[in-house]
Amino acid sequence: MALVVICGQPCSGKSMAAKCLAEALNESECKQTVRVIDETSFHLDRNQSYANMPAEKNLRGVLRSEVDRSVSKDNIIIVDSLNSIKGYRYELWCLARAAGIKYCVLYCDVGEEQCRKWNKERREKGETAYDDVIFEDLVRRFEKPDRRNRWDSPLFELWPHNDGVEKSSVAIADAVSYLTKKVDSKSRDVKILQPTIATQNTRFSEVNSLYELDRATQEVINAIVEAQSQAIGGPLAGISIGQGLPSINISRSVGLPELRSLRRTFIKLTGQTSLSGRPPPSDADSAKRMFVDYLNRELGTIA
Repeated sequence: MALVVICGQPCSGKSMAAKCLAEALNESECKQTVRVIDETSFHLDRNQSYANMPAEKNLRGVLRSEVDRSVSKDNIIIVDSLNSIKGYRYELWCLARAAGIKYCVLYCDVGEEQCRKWNKERREKGETAYDDVIFEDLVRRFEKPDRRNRWDSPLFELWPHNDGVEKSSVAIADAVSYLTKKVDSKSRDVKILQPTIATQNTRFSEVNSLYELDRATQEVINAIVEAQSQAIGGPLAGISIGQGLPSINISRSVGLPELRSLRRTFIKLTGQTSLSGRPPPSDADSAKRMFVDYLNRELGTIA
């Protein structure tokens, strides 16, 4: 019942860290199924996947969708990829929060020069390696995790170049302890994420409510896309979706894949049967109001 995000520069030992963590979890008292999700799971070539921005976005979308389908309270999912963009790590954190599970980041902290050396050695050995141009681009755009960010916390740090990577590595042992520790009233250092929308008593349990939710949220997405196309990259403040409804305030351009991801997360949250409270009125305006409030809050946190 956890999501672990492996993070680091290209050729920094992430896959070895994911392998060691999975083995350590399987050898522990962990009763959950441990699964690693990575590019090789989908037979994706790393150079083709990072050749340009559309290809990279597609890769992240494939991995995120698989994580979304896989996270549950019966398994531990390890995402072995660069996960170098903080906005993407935030999206993964949202999936963990929507599922109501534990979350942590395992960071392989290796200097650029050493990563560059390891990449060259892999190429000389005939192993999978990054093209130099792609490698330099990925290094330049890497956004180091910061434990002050909730989507980067708790943060367990490995130093593969200095200490190597083993099942007994301190960071991996600490991560295993965190992931397998039982959560009860005395557990203050272990956190299970909770869907924030639960506190609003917003549960759509009837078929009609779900239909209205699906239709209303799609109309909001369409309004944002249309407004962005007319703004041509300019600021978007106060997008109106109807009389008596809150305005959408977005301080940056938001792509359709991200909007769809937010919509999926929102629908998943509102549809969870575990949420308590009386269902809200099954009308489109109520659904739009809730979704706009959600978007304003979520987009504002990573702007």
